[in-house]
Amino acid sequence: MDSTTWSPVTTVTPAPLAPHERIRNAADISVIVIYFVVVMAVGLWAMFSTNRGTVGGFFLAGRSMVWWPIGASLFASNIGSGHFVGLAGTGAAAGIATGGFEWNALILVVVLGWVFVPIYIKAGVVTMPEYLRKRFGGKRIQIYLSILSLLLYIFTKISADIFSGAIFINLALGLDLYLAIFLLLAITGLYTITGGLAAVIYTDTLQTAIMLVGSFILTGFAFHEVGGYEAFMEKYMKAIPTVVSDPNITIKEECYTPRNDSFHIFRDPLKGDLPWPGLIFGLSILALWYWCTDQVIVQRCLSAKNMSHVKAGCVMCGYLKLLPMFLMVMPGMISRILYTDKVACALPSECEKYCGTKVGCTNIAYPTLVVELMPNGLRGLMLSVMLASLMSSLTSIFNSASTLFTMDIYTKVRKRATEKELMIAGRVFILVLIGISIAWVPIVQSAQSGQLFDYIQSITSYLGPPIAAVFLLAIFCKRVNEQGAFWGLIIGFLIGVSRMIAEFAYGTGSCMEPSQCPTIICGVHYLYFAIILFVVSIIIILIVSLITKPIPDVHLYRLCWSLRNSKEERIDLDAGEEDLHEAPEETIEIEVPEEKKGCCRKAYDLFCGLDQQKGPKMTKEEEAAMKLKLTDTSEKPLWRTVVNINGIILLAVAVFCHAFFA
Repeated sequence: MDSTTWSPVTTVTPAPLAPHERIRNAADISVIVIYFVVVMAVGLWAMFSTNRGTVGGFFLAGRSMVWWPIGASLFASNIGSGHFVGLAGTGAAAGIATGGFEWNALILVVVLGWVFVPIYIKAGVVTMPEYLRKRFGGKRIQIYLSILSLLLYIFTKISADIFSGAIFINLALGLDLYLAIFLLLAITGLYTITGGLAAVIYTDTLQTAIMLVGSFILTGFAFHEVGGYEAFMEKYMKAIPTVVSDPNITIKEECYTPRNDSFHIFRDPLKGDLPWPGLIFGLSILALWYWCTDQVIVQRCLSAKNMSHVKAGCVMCGYLKLLPMFLMVMPGMISRILYTDKVACALPSECEKYCGTKVGCTNIAYPTLVVELMPNGLRGLMLSVMLASLMSSLTSIFNSASTLFTMDIYTKVRKRATEKELMIAGRVFILVLIGISIAWVPIVQSAQSGQLFDYIQSITSYLGPPIAAVFLLAIFCKRVNEQGAFWGLIIGFLIGVSRMIAEFAYGTGSCMEPSQCPTIICGVHYLYFAIILFVVSIIIILIVSLITKPIPDVHLYRLCWSLRNSKEERIDLDAGEEDLHEAPEETIEIEVPEEKKGCCRKAYDLFCGLDQQKGPKMTKEEEAAMKLKLTDTSEKPLWRTVVNINGIILLAVAVFCHAFFA
């Protein structure tokens, strides 16, 4: 690039820069570099300053987290780059109703902190399937749930996040998709594999700060460009693409004009794209599954110092969840106003020209806004924000998935695994996950993400409700037993999968070519389907439980709501198996002399946190005291009042927001 080509004298109309040329300036590149250095520094600091040589330290951050990193981490692991791309895209296509997905969480976060987590802590569990094993006994539920959760991670969270992150990098840096994905995963994998949960939570806190600052600045620029909120509402309704017909095809009007109810959250129960009963009830079921029984979220809460910190973290996350509506959905809509032909393209040929897919280009709404609007330096900041949100949700998923695998599946295969072996198994499993995720990307690419965000929501609503039903009944109805829960899960799963397969087979269709799927199967909106599936699962669970024999109370102390405060000794349903693989360990431990380690081995151990010296074996009394501390849910009265009041305020805010935009 010769300097003369840039001289303003000769050029009359400079050709518009290709998006990825814009980032190549000193300001942007230095911002991105600084960002990565800071993230690595925080990750390494967390890595060396926390105890991660034990299972509790690596997976639960040693039960020592305070409330603000928990709140930030809950938010960051929930908001992935899929949200930036997906929420803004659906906003550009259909208005603000998608924001309702986010606001629903406000209520469920309170349920999580006040109802579910106290029970999980009293039960003394690390993973959700482990809770079900204590509650129902038997192994089949635990293993089934672990495998299902891992599949859901791979098919919904990981692949969608990687894909949307890659769209962004592709647009911004002009890198090859696969190269971009590989680099991302390498950096992310590095500090998850080595650092454990504490590293993940601290880097999450940093990423949340960056995400919020960056997206606030962008929202400011966007509203300034449009001319304020009133102008934004008016112009959005007029954002209609210019090219709507070519010689062979004329697009129906309702396919490219903004919806009349664009500015309402609650929409017509029969014709709406997000019907309001579905948004209130159906979505709450999905959110119950996601916020209260999902490993990624609950694991954050279990790492807290005490109950008050859990609740405060949940409230903080709730307030943060107010923001996506204003920081993601609305900028997506503004993107449609400013780049109407590009973002709201109607003709398949036009769409293919702009973003390489025929279904529609609403997915590039947010990335386009960033690349076009932001000044140098800030553009680099926003790119870091996207990478931040991608990496934070990936690290959380990797950490939680490896916890599930090690604690629930691996320990079944190797009954007598030492702690060290478990740590290594968890880390190797993360590598396997990364491999599977990369292999899945082409499939996500072809499921072209004109429908990606809908795919995530609908897959969730086909597979999530039975799990939500089981957890809800496990906690609130002590009459429910193993047979009921198992058959509820299996039959619910079969119903959901049959609908899912039908939908994949026929395709979801677009506005121009509706899907050929028979109405009786696919005619029911997926949020309504979630309600039906949930009710069916509950009925099956209750009927099967009532015709089989109940679980005696002695196994249920502190595992369900009605018995949550009992002080009596609980005999775990799986107590027999537990003793089997604990006895032999002590005899083996004593005879091993301390071997000398080479330099490489020492470095490797230091890096993975395996070198921390074994403490002296705890006596029975110390172990009991330790267990009491870990399962303690008492709070100081003052702080309890403070967080309770905040929880009530949060609920009020949630109701107000729904009402204001209804």
